[in-house]
Amino acid sequence: MPERIQTDQDRLKVPDHPIIPFIEGDGIGVDITPAMIKVVNAAVEHTYGKKRKIEWKEILAGEKAHRQTGEYLPEASLETLREHVVGIKGPLTTPVGGGIRSLNVTIRQVLDLYSCVRPVRWYGSASPLKHPEKLDVVIFRENTEDVYAGVEYESSSAEAKKIISLLLDLGVGTDKISADAAVGIKPISPGRTKRHVRKALRWALEKDRKTVTLMHKGNIMKFTEGAFMRWGYQVAEEPEFKGKLNVNDRIADNMFQQLLTRTDEYDMIVAPNLNGDYISDAAAGGVGGLGMAPGANIGDHLAVFEATHGTAPKYAGRDQVNPSSLILSAAMLLEYLGWPEAAKTIHRSLETTLSRRTGTYDLVRGWRNEGESNLTELKCSEFAEALMENMQ
Repeated sequence: MPERIQTDQDRLKVPDHPIIPFIEGDGIGVDITPAMIKVVNAAVEHTYGKKRKIEWKEILAGEKAHRQTGEYLPEASLETLREHVVGIKGPLTTPVGGGIRSLNVTIRQVLDLYSCVRPVRWYGSASPLKHPEKLDVVIFRENTEDVYAGVEYESSSAEAKKIISLLLDLGVGTDKISADAAVGIKPISPGRTKRHVRKALRWALEKDRKTVTLMHKGNIMKFTEGAFMRWGYQVAEEPEFKGKLNVNDRIADNMFQQLLTRTDEYDMIVAPNLNGDYISDAAAGGVGGLGMAPGANIGDHLAVFEATHGTAPKYAGRDQVNPSSLILSAAMLLEYLGWPEAAKTIHRSLETTLSRRTGTYDLVRGWRNEGESNLTELKCSEFAEALMENMQ
């Protein structure tokens, strides 16, 4: 009988038939979410037989929610995620106008999902790298602070003028800030930084990642990003972690070129919000793009897994796009539940399918651009079927 996942202190109590809420997503969500559910169900049955099964529970967010309820993010959906502890979602649109900047950011902040986790590895897609197989890195991006806090004021607004006046009173010269400047606030705090770094270091120990790199721009922003680095090192000195991991740091711009030129030296990258956003997308580009990149947003007792790409509305309902990002995010979900064998089933199946040069239009286009032939182009639903067949 389906049951809710429970928490016992910091540990999950996962039944054999857990209820997992899902948000279909906007745009191509109508294509990739059914594909994901079919692949996950097949992987669980292939791995565990009838012993384990997921009961999927749809909840509303985005355009579908707005059509049915008049709200883009109903409180009932957030409450369901809280009650069921673990969920997954397709891509969500950001409504034009209104008070919500981004539904994705709102979910992370309201549920305090403070660490965004982005594993990046190569499964066989076309790549601009000479050795994409060397790229196997997990990026931990802080989710609740930095410029994503959304505290900013328009040029020449009363609020911006008030802040500029305060800065001038504090001795900031007019050579550094113009009277008509727009103003944004970049909060980075010790408490939120340390809990994020602590989660990353625990992940590193659990997943046998040897090196953790703190990515920052502390040479310029000394009291925000520089402090992020210092607080990160303080966590590394806690008894739980001291002497067990190689913790280092890199300046943000240097980190980008290092990931290209010394790829296999990096196991994990831990970053503030904006840096983590940049580096995770850049890393995904090395293994085939965001269509091949999974993601999760994890807090103390909640986790929401997600496709890392956008809604691509012009492709919606055409059964054409690549569902791999959401499928790989679901594999992360299976690992989070303590079902790593089913996750490995998905990983192996994806590697097998891509090795046969079978994929959706974007994957085939990439291989063709690299000069390959004997390619098989599939629809989104057909690609899901191929993954299921290659689990055998």
